[in-house]
Amino acid sequence: MNVLATQNKEIQREQGTFATNDPLVGELTMWFSELQSAYQAEPNATVAVRKHRLLALKKQLSRYQDVLADAMSEDFGGRSHTESIMADVLAPILDINHVVRHLKGWMKPSRRPTEWLFKGNKLEVRYQPKGVVGIICPWNFPLYLSIGPMITALAAGNRCMIKMPPNCPETTRQLRRMLGEIYPENLVRIVDGNHPEAMEISHLPFDHLVFTGSPASGKVIMANAAANLTPVTLELGGKSPVVVFDDYDVAKAAERIAHGKGFNSGQICIAPDYAFVPEGKQAAFVEALKHAHQTMYGEIKANQDYTALVDDAQHKRFHDLLADARDKGATITQCLDYGEGRKTPLYIATNLTPEMRICQEEIFGPLLPIHTYRSLDEVIQYIIERPRPLACYLFSNNAAQREILLTQTHSGGVTINDWGWHVLNHSVPFGGVGNSGIGNYHGEEGFRELSHARTVLKMRDWFPIQLFAPPYGNMVQKLVLRVFAGKPDPDLNKHS
Repeated sequence: MNVLATQNKEIQREQGTFATNDPLVGELTMWFSELQSAYQAEPNATVAVRKHRLLALKKQLSRYQDVLADAMSEDFGGRSHTESIMADVLAPILDINHVVRHLKGWMKPSRRPTEWLFKGNKLEVRYQPKGVVGIICPWNFPLYLSIGPMITALAAGNRCMIKMPPNCPETTRQLRRMLGEIYPENLVRIVDGNHPEAMEISHLPFDHLVFTGSPASGKVIMANAAANLTPVTLELGGKSPVVVFDDYDVAKAAERIAHGKGFNSGQICIAPDYAFVPEGKQAAFVEALKHAHQTMYGEIKANQDYTALVDDAQHKRFHDLLADARDKGATITQCLDYGEGRKTPLYIATNLTPEMRICQEEIFGPLLPIHTYRSLDEVIQYIIERPRPLACYLFSNNAAQREILLTQTHSGGVTINDWGWHVLNHSVPFGGVGNSGIGNYHGEEGFRELSHARTVLKMRDWFPIQLFAPPYGNMVQKLVLRVFAGKPDPDLNKHS
């Protein structure tokens, strides 16, 4: 199987299969055309209109929070109600609050200084809506990762087509119901996850495309978008490292990392993927991690605070990773008894070797491999030799030591002395770097990304621009060229 076929198989696993000859491809084209026409009729919505749309969404999220949490739990076969509210309802509300507070300032044209040669003229950058934005959403946070980019897109004055994941049908149904009460379908169009041509959305000539998924899928999306020169924002995850420094209490670090691996059962792009702990502290760290998991959840058999692996495919993949590690010599510590259905406890893997799949693939589940180290240089070398992750978590109170690692490694974002919470701060960008993604869709940076920065130069009638026009060679032109371009080296012509 060639590389493209392999990538297409991966994207179909994430987003649902489709048939290229299905007549519903025409339906997608029709919906896209409706969005385009509606945008052309309102190419630059006012700040009041944009705020009204966002505040209406905020009200709906508050009203529908229990309905949405129940829908996600039904799709997952058991999902923590509180975590659903925190991640998929509260986070978008916080995002809306920040956007509404700052939107007027973001929309203002940005005055810029002209070159000295053009002094007296007016130069500015205006932030113009791009048009129609496509959003392709994964299953792990089916509301936050659909509504989040939508908030930024609507703030920037765009219209949206959102493709939902195939294994979240009830969430999709309730999202359509909730949005249908406040938005016409020529403002926001929801595409079902099981729509036969759903992945064909990436072939449409969007003005921007936002995709969340795996790096393999991101390559296919980017290739599809390239045919239309559609700009893309890709949030792609990766193996996010945890580094526990020697000065930090391993029990405190373990407690916070255990939360990161238990939240949504580790099915989160910014979950701690593997940990480095100082040599000699591994046993204490494993014991503290196990204790923290047991303290938070007690038992998971019927625990409503614990989330199941989303479907049979994800469940099988997780246990294949676990079996591969065990077969290759890893020591596996199981932290609790298995729960009902697909509720899977935290596992800890030690005695690792590079050929294990858990050392190569993003885990996306409740399993934490643990490495030991003697020097920080070992940790830095390990991280920089691998694809750049979406997040990095440092546990240390030594600012100088932290700064060494921060300056010598790359990641999309960082939380120090905890995990993941940088993403819930909406005044800063969220996105990856390298293999973990391209671009951002939070905060002012997200607004800029989903806007076109349009340069506008207004020339004054009195400005003597004719001095720069032919015939060339007048004294003013010679003086300007000599002052700004400098004096040429006549000796260069002798050696040409």
